[in-house]
Amino acid sequence: MMETPRFVLVLSENWTMTSGRDLPALVRWAREAEDAGFDAVMVSEHIVLGPDAGADGVMRNPREYALPGNQDPHTPWPSSLLLLAAIASVTSRLRLAAAAVIAPLRHPLALARDLGTLDLLSGGRLVVQPTVSWSRDEYAALGVPFEQRGALLDEQLEIWSLLWQGSPVSYRGRYYGFEDVYFEPRAHRPDGPRMWFGGRRLHDRLLDRLVRHGHGFHPLGRPAPEELARLRSAMGDAGRDGTALEMVGGTRPVFPGDRSCAPLAPALESIPGQQAEGFTTFCIKPSQFIDDPDDIGAFCREVVRRSEALVGL
Repeated sequence: MMETPRFVLVLSENWTMTSGRDLPALVRWAREAEDAGFDAVMVSEHIVLGPDAGADGVMRNPREYALPGNQDPHTPWPSSLLLLAAIASVTSRLRLAAAAVIAPLRHPLALARDLGTLDLLSGGRLVVQPTVSWSRDEYAALGVPFEQRGALLDEQLEIWSLLWQGSPVSYRGRYYGFEDVYFEPRAHRPDGPRMWFGGRRLHDRLLDRLVRHGHGFHPLGRPAPEELARLRSAMGDAGRDGTALEMVGGTRPVFPGDRSCAPLAPALESIPGQQAEGFTTFCIKPSQFIDDPDDIGAFCREVVRRSEALVGL
C-alpha cells in the first residue's frame, strides 16, 4: 500500500473560472482546499509581460499551463506573496507555495524581508521556488541583465542563507555587497523557508542549488530515471539524505477540444507510477477540469477520493 498523495491546488492561471481582478475568489478557494484535505496551494508570478510572452503562439486551450512563449501578454499575474499572505490569514494548516519567484528581478535584502515575514506570519508554512524565468522583455523592463540571471540567483541564495542565521550580516559578491546589516525578525525556522527548485532538465546549476539549498524537487514534466539517480547520488555525496527531499509531481490533462475541460480520472492515473519513482506531492490546476468557481471544494474532495482509491487506501 502506498502513502496518501499530497495535493497542491494551483491558483495561478485559472482565468476561465474567474476574473483576474476577483482575487478574493482565490482566497476562498484556498480555504476550501484546506477543508477538503489538500496539503498546499501554489501561486506563480510575473511582474510584467511583454510581446515575447506569446511569441510562439497563444495556447490552443486557455486552460493549459502557461509556458514560455505560449501566453497572451494580457494574462493576469497578481503579486504571489501578497496573495499568499491573504490566504495565510484564513487558513491554519495549508502550505503556501510561492512558485516561480523570479528572484533576480528584486534586491536580495528586500525579497528576503518579504519571504521571511510571510514565513513567520504563517508559522513556517511558506515554500519558495526561486527561479530565473525566461522572458527577456520582463528583464529589460526592470533593467536587469537577462544573461546574468543565473549568477544573480546564486548570489541571492547565498545571501538568504546568511540572513536566516542571524545579524549582523556582511556579503561581498560580484553583484551584491553590504556590510553589517541587521535583519530582524528572521524567518520561522533558523534555516529559513522551505525551498523547491525545478526546471525542464536537471542541469549542473540546478543540481547544485538542490544539493546546497533545496528541500524539494519540482521538475517541469517527468524527469528521466537517470536524472533522478544523478540527483540521489549528488545528495548522498554531499552528506544529505536524498529521501528527505520532497519530490513534487503533477497531473497532465487531456482536453477533448480547444474549449473543453479535461476529464479528471485519466489525469490522476499517473500518480501510482510517479509514487513508485519517489514522488509524494502532486500539483493540480482546477480550471483544467471544471468551469464552476463555486465547485472548488467538491472538486478537491473528488481528487482526494479518487487518488486514495488509485493507491489502495
